[in-house]
Order: sequence, then structure tokens, then C-alpha cells
Amino acid sequence: MFCPVLRGKTNALNDDDLKEFIEFQSTFKLSERSWFLDLEEVDPGSFDLSVKNPNAPEGDPLREPEEILAEIAELDRESGSILEAISDLLESSPS
Repeated sequence: MFCPVLRGKTNALNDDDLKEFIEFQSTFKLSERSWFLDLEEVDPGSFDLSVKNPNAPEGDPLREPEEILAEIAELDRESGSILEAISDLLESSPS
């Protein structure tokens, strides 16, 4: 399999996206964006060939919801303090 830069409806594939694919496909040369898939690994019920590059680096693990909520609350407190300081400055400035 070969996976060029993933594109969507608003960001279509172009010739540059397929340049490496065209270069490598005739010799089946491998790169960090290409790999072989054993037929035994394919689910015979769905034949799912979703793009799951085994060469891709592992992403950061997802944070726990409680940790995210605590960070949001802290950022809200910081924003509130800043807004309060700005409000105080506006009230004390001569008009």
C-alpha cells in the first residue's frame, strides 16, 4: 500500500502528491509512507483496507477527560483574572 498526503474534498490530490507513488510503484520500493499487507491480516468479512500506516510514529496518548476539564478550569481562572485586571485598568483610567 502507499499513502500520499491525505486529502479531502476541499484539498484534492495533485500531481506532486502522486510523484513518489509513480516513482516507487514500478519497483515496489518501500518508504516510510508505503508498506505491504499480508492477505492473512485482511478481514475476509469486510476486506477493510483502511489506511493504517505501520511505519507512522505513535501519537501522544489521549489524556483523561478529568485532566482536560481541570486544565480548562485553570485556563478559565487565568482568563478571569486577566479580564478582571483589564476591567480594573479601564475603571481607573481617566475618561
